[in-house]
Amino acid sequence: MTLTRDFKQTVVERVQREPEFARALLDEAATLFLNGETDTARLVLRDLVNATVGFEQLATATKKPSKSLHRMLSPRGNPSMDNLAAIFGAVRTGLGSPRFQCNK
Repeated sequence: MTLTRDFKQTVVERVQREPEFARALLDEAATLFLNGETDTARLVLRDLVNATVGFEQLATATKKPSKSLHRMLSPRGNPSMDNLAAIFGAVRTGLGSPRFQCNK
């Protein structure tokens, strides 16, 4: 099922209004990965990245090309555990940082 732009925009707006919602999405993505629901976890994480740190900032933080990160978090992506750890760490840091700003 493809998510509509309206849904994605709703996620972005809610993340901007409620930082705790962004943290809950990060927790949900981790839980999904641990429960073996990797396809859904990648999509939740991708939407969270788009709504928060953005792929360019994530690329800088993880020292991975933005295009590679997009592929890793795509429906057919297959990120290594090292890459996942780097992505989760960068997003977690971004969410906890006082300088954190959501993308518009």
